[in-house]
Amino acid sequence: MHFLQGRHVRRLCAVAAFSTSGAGGLSGCTYAEDCGEERMCLAPPPSPCEVNEPGMGPVMMDECGVFASASAPAEGARAGTRLEPLGSLQAAIVEAQARGLRHVYACGETFEEEVTLVSGIHLWGGRSCEDGAWSFDGANHPTIIAPPSGIPLRVVGDEGATSVIYGVRVVAADASASDGRSSIAMILSAGAGAIVRSSAIVARDAKDGEPGKDADSERAADGVEGNDGASACTDDSPTGALPVVTACDDGTESTGGYGGDGGLDAGGDGAPGEPRPASQDPEKTGLGGHGADALTRCKEGAPGPDGANAGRADGAVGMGYLTEDGWVGTRGKDGERGGVGHGGGGGGGSKGRGDMVACRAGRPRGGAAGGSGGSGGCGGLGGKGGGYGGASIGVVALPGSSVTLEATTVTAGKGGVGGVGGTGQPGGVGRPGGYGGQGFDGLWAACPGGRGGWGGRGGDAGGGLGGPSYGVASIGAYVHFGPDAPLRPGSAGIGGSGGNAAPDDPVGKGQSGYSLPYVQFDAPEPEPPR
Repeated sequence: MHFLQGRHVRRLCAVAAFSTSGAGGLSGCTYAEDCGEERMCLAPPPSPCEVNEPGMGPVMMDECGVFASASAPAEGARAGTRLEPLGSLQAAIVEAQARGLRHVYACGETFEEEVTLVSGIHLWGGRSCEDGAWSFDGANHPTIIAPPSGIPLRVVGDEGATSVIYGVRVVAADASASDGRSSIAMILSAGAGAIVRSSAIVARDAKDGEPGKDADSERAADGVEGNDGASACTDDSPTGALPVVTACDDGTESTGGYGGDGGLDAGGDGAPGEPRPASQDPEKTGLGGHGADALTRCKEGAPGPDGANAGRADGAVGMGYLTEDGWVGTRGKDGERGGVGHGGGGGGGSKGRGDMVACRAGRPRGGAAGGSGGSGGCGGLGGKGGGYGGASIGVVALPGSSVTLEATTVTAGKGGVGGVGGTGQPGGVGRPGGYGGQGFDGLWAACPGGRGGWGGRGGDAGGGLGGPSYGVASIGAYVHFGPDAPLRPGSAGIGGSGGNAAPDDPVGKGQSGYSLPYVQFDAPEPEPPR
């Protein structure tokens, strides 16, 4: 009898413990007040707010989550219940997070808003709300997230928490990302987690890259004409004409050479122009002319070489990189500035007396001085590189994030064409050297300075990178494709042509984008410690 009584007491303890469970369930062990040291440990019953059906979500109780309907009145306070749903999906997510709830239920309607979902909060779309039952009707009426601009759906949060997204169609508008050229439907920030089921993710077409800016069509600054030399018999020791200088806006200069001094029995040599050329053109050396001697007349200064024309710059290459805003490509390289024209050499000086000839008595006795060389023109500016075509990407998964796609179609549109490179600016004109001084009463005249060289033409820029089309693009993320999860990329954009290039000219052309269902980007190089 005592043994039976003990069994009866333990049974009562168990019943008492179960009766205290409530809606929230038991955790750990519970004591009954009249059971002494007896203790029964019971498994807690499942909460009605837990996910009890992977497809349909939990029991739809007001205590379990927040309800949203795009057709709900925008004005007035609403409780977020089945009878008073909120009019904004984002507001429902914020409300669920504030109340510690894990579920948001959305009508099968179109929400024209950007949505940020916090990992751990589940989004159950495709609900039929006309009769107030909120039953699932996602096959016919999915919840559509389709803002006119921006990223339609972002998932943010710390590692370890995962959101279920069910019965939702996410649609990005054409070129709606923050760069104004890409179309990206869904981004998982670092550490965020999501399981997407029975849904569709759609990125539309991207925008073409903008053409690079052309440099000024007016030529760069011209050179300056050289100064004239003094005539014979105007000074006892006339100095050669002073040089002229072209100062370009990039700090480079072109200087004509000094004219040769006038002398009594021989003239001085002209100075070479600046900058000195790296290689000698036999016809355009920029060297100064020789002064007159006892037997020969002076020589004029040599013209300065033209500045080097800048070639066409390289087109953009690479895959670009992923960011919190989606994808960033690369522009074509800017064209380089053309070389400055070299200054002409100064003309040689002459002499003040020769056979049976000299300056008259009582006048200055010096010979004519040489003219200075003209300065060269400035180099033209280069064109600016073509912009990159935008990307069309269904899902971007950033480092540490995880995404699983099940019975979900991911579709991407067309990548944008890379922009054409800008054209370069013509170089400035090199100016003539100054005249040599005149002779007097049969004396030899001095020689003129050489002409300055033309400035080089600015380089044409390279074309921009063609935009890619990816179903899913990830970097350091966990990506899993479950059953029936096709990825359908569109066509990639071709690279932009280089400036001033013919359509079939490959020089300076940007690299075309890629069209791939799934691509993994390389992790960025860690920054060196400071």
